[in-house]
Amino acid sequence: MAKKQEAEKELAAKKAELQDAEDTLVKEKEDIESEADSKFIDEIKSTTWNTPDDDFDWDKDEKGFGNYSDEERAKLENLYAGTFNSVNKGEIVQGTVVSINNKDVVLNIGFKSDGLVSLSEFRDTPDLKVGDVVDVFVESQEDANGQLVLSRKRAKTQKSWEEINEALENDTIIDGFVKSRTKGGLIVDIKGVEAFLPGSQIDIKPIRDYDIYVGKTMEFKVVKINHEFKNVVVSHKVLIEDDLENQKTEIVSKLEKGQVLEGTVKNITDFGVFIDLGGVDGLLHITDISWGRIEHPKEVLQLDQTVNVVVLDFDDEKKRIALGLKQLTEHPWESLDPSLEVGSKVKGKIVTVADYGAFLEITPGVEGLIHVSEMSWSQNLRSPSEFLKVGDEIEAQILTLDRDERKMSLGIKQLTPDPWKNIAERYPIGSKQKAVVKNMTNFGVFVELEEGIDGLVHISDLSWSKKINHPNEFTKVGEELEVVVLELDEENRKLSLGHKQLEENPWDTFETVFTLDSIHQGTVIKVGEKGNIVSLPYGVEGFCPAKHSVKEDGSVLKLDETADFKIIEFNKDNKRVVISHSRIWEDQRAEARMEEFNNRKKEAKAASSAVRKVKDSVEKSTLGDLDVLAQLKEQLEDEESAKKAKK
Repeated sequence: MAKKQEAEKELAAKKAELQDAEDTLVKEKEDIESEADSKFIDEIKSTTWNTPDDDFDWDKDEKGFGNYSDEERAKLENLYAGTFNSVNKGEIVQGTVVSINNKDVVLNIGFKSDGLVSLSEFRDTPDLKVGDVVDVFVESQEDANGQLVLSRKRAKTQKSWEEINEALENDTIIDGFVKSRTKGGLIVDIKGVEAFLPGSQIDIKPIRDYDIYVGKTMEFKVVKINHEFKNVVVSHKVLIEDDLENQKTEIVSKLEKGQVLEGTVKNITDFGVFIDLGGVDGLLHITDISWGRIEHPKEVLQLDQTVNVVVLDFDDEKKRIALGLKQLTEHPWESLDPSLEVGSKVKGKIVTVADYGAFLEITPGVEGLIHVSEMSWSQNLRSPSEFLKVGDEIEAQILTLDRDERKMSLGIKQLTPDPWKNIAERYPIGSKQKAVVKNMTNFGVFVELEEGIDGLVHISDLSWSKKINHPNEFTKVGEELEVVVLELDEENRKLSLGHKQLEENPWDTFETVFTLDSIHQGTVIKVGEKGNIVSLPYGVEGFCPAKHSVKEDGSVLKLDETADFKIIEFNKDNKRVVISHSRIWEDQRAEARMEEFNNRKKEAKAASSAVRKVKDSVEKSTLGDLDVLAQLKEQLEDEESAKKAKK
């Protein structure tokens, strides 16, 4: 705190000293001026002045010029005004370089005073010299110092904006200098105005390195201007496209089918190659590159490679051109060995594997189809990929050959003996065989006895007693299955097999066991809407309709429930057994009612017999018996009267 006070005192003291010094200077100045005025007055007093004559013209100067008339004055004023230009703030005018120093350039624009422009604004014109005429922008006619203020930079910018807007309106070309690279494109200087050149608008082909354009002066077209933010977007690609369009029209107009042209590989895709024909592109499809099969055009062609191609087709309106390369060489079918015929053996390489077969390339451009049915003697068709794969070198036999259509079908199973030859001797009807399950369908099982020998076991020939809904309930693919040969059709290569025939038909025995109305114990193994499947003794399954599955207490049989069932239908041919649980207790009730009815009938018959006996005895009674009866009657009547009187 003390230090602060000392500092304030010291500051106040210095201010006082400065004030005293200033007062001293003012006083000295006044004294000097007063002394000068005194001397000037003395000089005037000491000067001798001549008194002018009465006719002295005070308006004339030493050279004799006098007053001007109004007409002369107006004429002179107009002449004087014509030596100056009318300059307004904010306009662009032309100025002549008067002088150049280390800092500024002095310009004469025809105004009452010259203007100064910083030398830094003339960096783009290192050869600037006195007498050169340049455009400048009038920022102010007069600043605080009375100086005319000019700017060449603003003149350039404003003029550039006018030219840029004019270029957009008139769709004209404008030059620009590529200054630098930025995200997504390049920055272009167009006469002092920075514009953006997107990467997609540099060239018609994709640009990988933007830096190669930095420092170049190029032509552009203005495609967009944002006046609010002073943003400009330009394009160089549009100019190339316009040139190419003109070239395309000229080139396409001279095209002819079959014409051979020289081109450069411009782009390579999976489906083909684009060839630059000197301003117009043509498509060389992958199928027209080589007579042989290729997986990708890169196997044959490279970027920037020069090749000769033939025009296959073109579209004048869409400017599309289809080219061919393989058409410049002879088709391989023309040079195919003339000795080849049906039955000949050929060697080659697998080039394609499809669902229906595989293609074998004998020589580049000559292929034959090996259908899947010609790969194995087996009738059970499998996928071609199980037999062959791309790149396999194999031998095959020619099955069909059409040189005109350039088609060939091949087979490989023909190189091995036909297993169906003498099949009746190896697999006679009724013989027992072992087979492997290869495939299943809803109607049966396909099995293989040996390579090329397949047979079908129908679902009805799998089991005598068990009802099978699908073969997968009985066996699985890959399992071994014993079968019996039932039928053999050598001509159509069909073999019918059976599995249940390995055993005797048990239904002959079942017929004596499951007689009508016989009762057997069974277990519900499947419950359905229409009824239940019940497992009966000896592996027999019976069907119990829903209305026959009701128990005596009104409930129904459930899954895995065991009960007694009565046979109500037995069909040996169809292996059908219909059973009923309800029929058992219903029959028992019916028997009970019948027994009761019979008992009542017997009782009624006995009563009737007793009545007849009484009647017979009445007819044979004596008078004494009648008296006794009369007395009994009176006694009963007296007892009845006594009861009434008592009540």
